[in-house]
Amino acid sequence: MGSSRLKLSRFSYHLLLIVVSLIMLYPVFWWLGASLKKNSEMRLPTLWPQTPMWENFTKGWSFSAQYTFGHFFTNTLMMEFWSVIGSVLTSAIVAYGFARLNFRFRGIWFSILIMTMMLPGQVTIIPQYILYHTFGLVNSYIPLILPHFFGGAPFFVFLLVQFIRGIPRELDEAAKIDGASVYSIFARIIFPLLKPSLVTVAIFTFIWSWDNFFGQLLYLSSIDKYTVGLALRMFVDQFDIQWGQLLAMSLISILPSALLFFLAQKHLVEGIQTTGLKG
Repeated sequence: MGSSRLKLSRFSYHLLLIVVSLIMLYPVFWWLGASLKKNSEMRLPTLWPQTPMWENFTKGWSFSAQYTFGHFFTNTLMMEFWSVIGSVLTSAIVAYGFARLNFRFRGIWFSILIMTMMLPGQVTIIPQYILYHTFGLVNSYIPLILPHFFGGAPFFVFLLVQFIRGIPRELDEAAKIDGASVYSIFARIIFPLLKPSLVTVAIFTFIWSWDNFFGQLLYLSSIDKYTVGLALRMFVDQFDIQWGQLLAMSLISILPSALLFFLAQKHLVEGIQTTGLKG
């Protein structure tokens, strides 16, 4: 009797999970179906079109007379590459300083760093824009990349500080006895051990930078420098909006982030869990 109840409970649990998953995935199914529809079919309640318009993908890819979506993907991936490199390197260096080095007012500076996490981004938009405009950096990728080379996001520094504090200091002491400098200890001992957390930093940086539509809209004005997000907006600027092509390209635009997440999901979970246990 107890075994039957246990099986029924498990069946009900999995059935509930399947139903909830289908509800959560319904917008994705609708998205895929709508990307294959004509404009006249968008208002129909059907999930799948009567005649799938697969050419929405090819026409949407080359919708511009000057550039294809490949050009915009190249721009975005180039910006993402340098953003990830900057965040990984500088956030690790700053975190190492807070976690291992003793300097004056270290606690106060770390508290200020944590406080900046609660500062709304809207507060700094105008000062940052004025600064970049003064130095002639508007309409370039520098305003979108440069902040990543100055410590990255405060959240990343906090994450890595917690991880480094869990690394035994005996490793540092042993390296000092062998004559290693502070820089050698970081490069040869601490940095390699940060791999799980650095993967987490890289994933979040990639996704957040990819989705930073407002920043791209604010600083980029030339079409040849447009990212994928700005290229998608060009569909809406047209007189006759081709919704099928727009949805098809938006579907393709999420593939890099989704693919990166699923490929590195194991390292992402490991990095967050390890940091939480060692914090």
